[in-house]
Amino acid sequence: MKNNVKTNQEITYDSIMSSPIGRIRIVTNQIQLLELRFEGERADSFEQDVFSDNSSVLELHQIVKTQLQEYFEGTRKEFQFPYLMQGTAFQQEVYQALLKIPYGTTCSYQDIAIAIGNPKACRAVGMANHNNCLPILIPCHRVVGANKSLVGYAGGLGTKLKLLEIEGVRGF
Repeated sequence: MKNNVKTNQEITYDSIMSSPIGRIRIVTNQIQLLELRFEGERADSFEQDVFSDNSSVLELHQIVKTQLQEYFEGTRKEFQFPYLMQGTAFQQEVYQALLKIPYGTTCSYQDIAIAIGNPKACRAVGMANHNNCLPILIPCHRVVGANKSLVGYAGGLGTKLKLLEIEGVRGF
């Protein structure tokens, strides 16, 4: 566990887990998940949890890792740990709509724009997805092009495809 001090003096704690889509950096404060970052195979990523004498932080990281591992194994469809959904009011609307996409299904950017009452906001929905700090948990990988094509993903299209395959979505 590595700790960092943010500019607003909130202490954050990072750890890395290996997964079928590469390394994932888990960032929390003392009580909730703040970010999941796809690290790929970056050489500067630390492999081991370095330090934390805070048992609640260690427990939170273990819960997140365990539930993500269960997701990758296909045995978990929903996550049950505290998290902070960060973003503008518009992004928050998009993220709430994303949370309603059932496991193993997809919808289009247009569908999300319509769901939030702004049918012309397809590109803005795409940008909100790009800025999602909690991929997998807030399932932006389930959003595809209007013609059901595999388009856009901040973690890369290979990662998006793998996540959809884990959920049983085929045809891309």
